[in-house]
Amino acid sequence: MFWSDECAVQRDSDGQILWVFQHQNQLEKYDPKNIQGRTKGGELFQIIWGCFIGTKLGPIVFVNATINTDSYIAILEENLLPFVDAIIADGATNVVFQQDNATPHVAKRTRAWFENMMREHVFSLMVWPPNSPDMNPIEHLWAHLKFELHRRYPDTKYLRGSPDTIRRMLRHRLLEVWWSIGEDLLNRLIESMPHRAEALLKAEGWYTEY
Repeated sequence: MFWSDECAVQRDSDGQILWVFQHQNQLEKYDPKNIQGRTKGGELFQIIWGCFIGTKLGPIVFVNATINTDSYIAILEENLLPFVDAIIADGATNVVFQQDNATPHVAKRTRAWFENMMREHVFSLMVWPPNSPDMNPIEHLWAHLKFELHRRYPDTKYLRGSPDTIRRMLRHRLLEVWWSIGEDLLNRLIESMPHRAEALLKAEGWYTEY
C-alpha cells in the first residue's frame, strides 16, 4: 500500500522553520490546536509531496505554489505513475494508493483521472475516512524529516540569501535526509498499522495517540 501526503516547510520573519501539515476537513482546519499565527513579510515556505510503499521510498517533490487540482494531477503523472510502474515491474501486486480527502485529492477531475490511470497502470485507490488522519503513517516521516533536518543542519533557521537561494539550500538538505530514511523506520511504521486501526476503532473514528 502507498502512503502519500503533502506538508509545507515555512520560515517566518524571525527565521524560524515551521512545519505546516495539511488537514483534510473543515473541523480539523479550524480546530484551535491546528491554527498557526502568521506574520507579514519575510515568510518563506516550501510545499513537499512524498510517498512510500513498504520499505521503498517514493520520490519527494518540491512544489512552488499552493497545490490545486491541476498541480496535484501533474505531480501524480510525473512522479507517482513512473514509481507505480517500476514497483509493479519489480513484482509488486495488489498496489493500493492512499491519499487523504484534501480538496485537490477528491476533486471531480482528480477522480476522473484516477479512474483512467488505475485501469492503465493496474493499481487501486483506497477510500479514506474523513476523520482519520491518525491512520496515515507518512505523517511520522514528515516529523522524522524535520527532526533530522535540524539535527544535521542546526543552522537551517539562520540561512541567509534570496528566497531562491534559501529554497535551493533547503531542498538539497531535505533530499539528503529523505533518501537516508532507512528500512527499519519504514518497517516500524507499517507494523504499527494494526495498532492504529485498533486505536481508531476504540476512539470510534476520532483522534488517537498516533
